[in-house]
Amino acid sequence: MAKKKFKSKKKIIRNLTEGIAHIQATFNNTIVTITDLKGNSVAWASAGTSGFKGSRKSTPFAAQMAAAKAAKTAKDTGMKEIAVYVKGPGSGRESAIRALQAAGLQINLIKDVTPIPHNGCRPPKRRRV
Repeated sequence: MAKKKFKSKKKIIRNLTEGIAHIQATFNNTIVTITDLKGNSVAWASAGTSGFKGSRKSTPFAAQMAAAKAAKTAKDTGMKEIAVYVKGPGSGRESAIRALQAAGLQINLIKDVTPIPHNGCRPPKRRRV
């Protein structure tokens, strides 16, 4: 049987200076996606892809590492300024924003875009501990 040739994905080098960082902070994980102004994804990372498993994914430190990883990839494309949109109630919200700033990205705007229901679905039952 003939060997299959491995196709490597070419890195598209773009010269972007402005972008948008979308931080989705859930109770179990934090996902950071950095896009250009049109919404095309440039870099992304999550606490899971940063090497954390289980309950450690929901920590602020895991969110910090994920944001730093995504910011490093975005800086390689030439990004300097970002607007930050935060979604969700997770514990990694503030630490992810701080990590983006510490990575050397200039933050223009921080906006909370957490969806709030107008009495939609029934929420999960209260925990009894």
